[in-house]
This record gives sequence, C-alpha cells and structure tokens, in this order.
Amino acid sequence: MAADGILGTEVPELEVLEALGIKNIKMLLEKTASTLELDQLLQQIKEIREYALKCEAAFEKEIRDIHPFYQASAKNLLHYLALRTFNLATIQEQLSTLGLSSIGHSERYTLVNLNNILQLLELLNSSKSIQEEKGFTMNYPKSKKRLEIHAKELFGERPLGSRTRIMVTMPSEAAHDRKLIGKLLDAGMNCARINCSHDTCEDWTKMIKHIKKLSKKKGISCLIYMDLAGPKLRTGTIKDNEIKAKQKKGKKKKIGILLKEGDFLHIYQEVIEGKAVKLNKKGKIKRPARISTTLPDIFNDIKEGESIWFDDGKIGGEIIAIHPDYFEVKITQAGEKGSLLQAAKGINLPDTDLTLPSLTTEDKTNLPFLVDQADIIGYSFVRKPEDVALLQTKLKELGKEDIGIVLKIETWDAFQNLPAILLQAMKSPKIGVMIARGDLAIEVGWERISEIQEEILWICEAAHIPTIWATQVLENLAKKGLATRSEITDAAMSARAECAMLNKGPYIVKAVKALGKITSRMMAHQRKKMGTLRPLGVAQEFLGG
Repeated sequence: MAADGILGTEVPELEVLEALGIKNIKMLLEKTASTLELDQLLQQIKEIREYALKCEAAFEKEIRDIHPFYQASAKNLLHYLALRTFNLATIQEQLSTLGLSSIGHSERYTLVNLNNILQLLELLNSSKSIQEEKGFTMNYPKSKKRLEIHAKELFGERPLGSRTRIMVTMPSEAAHDRKLIGKLLDAGMNCARINCSHDTCEDWTKMIKHIKKLSKKKGISCLIYMDLAGPKLRTGTIKDNEIKAKQKKGKKKKIGILLKEGDFLHIYQEVIEGKAVKLNKKGKIKRPARISTTLPDIFNDIKEGESIWFDDGKIGGEIIAIHPDYFEVKITQAGEKGSLLQAAKGINLPDTDLTLPSLTTEDKTNLPFLVDQADIIGYSFVRKPEDVALLQTKLKELGKEDIGIVLKIETWDAFQNLPAILLQAMKSPKIGVMIARGDLAIEVGWERISEIQEEILWICEAAHIPTIWATQVLENLAKKGLATRSEITDAAMSARAECAMLNKGPYIVKAVKALGKITSRMMAHQRKKMGTLRPLGVAQEFLGG
C-alpha cells in the first residue's frame, strides 16, 4: 500500500522506482541502513508516533470544545508537542543520512510526516506498511494552506510578493495628520495599530476615521488593530527641580533620577513625587532616591531577592528589603556613567508571581468601543488560559465572538503556558500571537530571547496560528533615519512571521518601505527554519513529561 508522501503525493513502490530507471536503489539503501541499525530507528519512530496519538486521545474533550476552524490544528499542535518531548537530534541525523524526510520541518503536519517516515523505513526494511488513521490527513500542502487561510482571516490578503504584512503603530499626530496616514498606506502599511495605553478615545476615533477614509479612497486594504492597555506597571511622577544630570547643551533637558550601580532606590506605595538621592555635607547618603509606582498592588506579590527592571531593561536592580510603605532596591545594572530613570517608564518583575488582572477595569470600559471600531483586538499581559477565557466571555457578551484576537506573549508565564493558552484561544475563530520581544527579553533574560522566540514560532506554526514579529523592528531607521546592520538582519528574520510590527518615529514611512523590500527579498530565499531538535521544555511541562 502506498502512503501520503511528504509533499502530499503518494510514495511509489520500489518496483516503480526501478521501472523509472533508478537502479540498485534497494541494495544501496539496505547497505546504508544496516550501518544505522534500521530496526532500532523504526522502533524509535513508532514510539514517537504512538505517544503523539496518545496525547491526542488524552485531550479528546478539549478538542471537542475548540472552534471547528481550529480542531485539526489543535490535534496537530498536540502531535508536535508530543514529538518535541523527545531528543530528536540523532534520529534526524540518521534520517538525513538515509536521504529520507527530516523531522525538522514537520511543525504543521507532524503525524503525517511521521507516517511518511515509517512507510519509507518499512519499505526499506521489507516489512508491512502501517495503517493510516482515517480522517486525519494534515499533510504538507494542506497544512501550508491552513496557515495561509488563518492568516488571511486575521490579517487580510498578504502583500504582493511577500507573505509578511506590515503593522504600524499610530503616533499621536495621526489623529490630525491625514497626509502621514496616506504616505504610510502608499509605503505598504497593511494594518494600523492603535495603542490604547496612549492618547484618548477622541484621538482614536479621529485616527480610525482617517485610516478608513484614505484606505477606501486609495483602494488599499488596511485593518484596524487596537491594543487593550492591560495593567500599567510604570514609574510615578518625578519632581523636576531636584533632579540633576549632565546633558548635552542645546538639547531639551530630560527630567529623571540618575542611578548608578550600587545606588539605592526606594519605591513607595503612595503617590509621591520622585526625588534624587540627598547627600549630607560629607557626601554620604542622607536619603536614598525615591519614586512611586502606578500599581501599588505589586506590594502583595513581591519578595526579597527578586529582580526588578526599569525602562525596557536599561536599569536593573534587586529587591533587598520590603517595608509597609516602600521597598528598597539596590541598583545592579546601569550605564557606565549612570542611567536616567524617568517618569512613566515600564517596570518588569520577571521573578515575581504577579496576581494583577490581565483585563483591567479600564479595559472593560473601553472594550465596547474597541470591538465596534477594530478588526483585531490586541490582548496584553496574557499569562494563563483563564485570561483568554475571560476575554472570550466579554466578547461573547458584546456579540463579537468572531472578532480577531491577538495574544501578546510578553511574560515568562505566558511562554510557559503557551500550549494551554493556544488551546483555549482556539475556541475563537480568528486568533494570532504577537511575540512581544522587548518585555519578553527582560522576563526570560537577554541571553535566552533568541531561542524563546524560535520556540514560539515553532509552536504557533504547529497550531497553524499566524504570528507578529514585534518590538524594535527597524527602530533606529524609524527614529533616526539610518538602519544598523543588526536591525536589518533582525528585519530579515521577520519574513518568517505572517506580520511584522513597526513602532512610530519621524522616519516611519522610510522604515515601512525598507521593511517591505526586505521581506519581499527574503521570501525568495527562505520559508521557515531547521533546528537541532533537542527536547522543548515547554512541551515536556505541558504534557507532564
């Protein structure tokens, strides 16, 4: 019996290959196989396949609850997670030596690929072929089409000559600058992002009006993406007349607290004005620097010894003592001459088990407006499947269950819980994932962000869920008009995602044009990637391996 081939075609019997003029193939393959202990390899692949089917059966109830649009994708996700609990490096090497299909590119069609490999190995071993599972034929072309359909449903048609849409964060001036929006559309913007942490409802309304009007006039499709703000964990206000820091002449002076390694900072629960360190006449500390936070609820969760980061990781510290009104931080990372801590800068607590709600009171108030105006809702601070379920419930109450949802993966908890989060999200018909690499890098550590972003891409591809490559894409180009070599390389990596997000800046139009050219060129060179296939911790954790 012939089986579905790796590209969805049928694998011909050995006699057919020989009839086509491929002589001595059996002798050559058998000779190679004998040196690689073919029987052992066969048994290993069978064990992996059996475990993949076992995992699917274990989640039978959860699969029934998933939206019909994603049920086959959920099964494939479980098959892939099962596959990635094994160390596949040696197996992949053996398969490559045999000239057979590698496991390394089977994210989207895991079970069919395992079946293909078994069919070929058993044909080589002159043993009886396995029986195919009826009703599940998620092979290469079908899986590719499924991901493309899901991406189209969420983001719209892909740009001509590229598979990567371009999302642009709207600056405040977009509320009154129609020309800027027109230039962005002409440059290649496919999706306009409105960050609801900034500006007002009135500003958002003006932006949307301009985008829709110009999009229709130019005949250019552009979807509206609106981010729920989520909990805003930031630094409080700072008293400007007490802050001293050397700054270049002619430039607007920045208000902030200059912090150096070894300094101490007190963070208060109550709203206070931030102040710099106060020294006595002998130069000794009379009063450490102090500042408040926008979310005093963190005092319920923090513990001594945990790390704390400010302003996208520019300043780092350790919590050394907790008092009723404030906690003490010792600065462990700052610039060589110190770093300026300003008001309204983000705070990250990667070691802390935060109990902050992902859907805030403000979010719930804004949600009716967002679902009425937006095509896609961005969900910040997702950490567990229950967070997704809460948003789904709210959308159902508003009669907007079918609106696009993008889950922002920006915390360690979100990454660790990603499989469960995706299975919950699959109960909705249009979903995507944003790899929010800025906050995520602080959470997981800068040395690990490269591997973590790869794993998110793999897992989302296995679930046929489109991704957004986000944070600091061509940032130098957008802000200063000149790209660095490293960010060009990073932008090229974004071609593997279904969408790439650019932030605002004076040269944003130039950045949009450049990104479009980069992703178009990269489409001709690469599709996805290949790894060494060591076990994934997130898969083992989810499946209890």
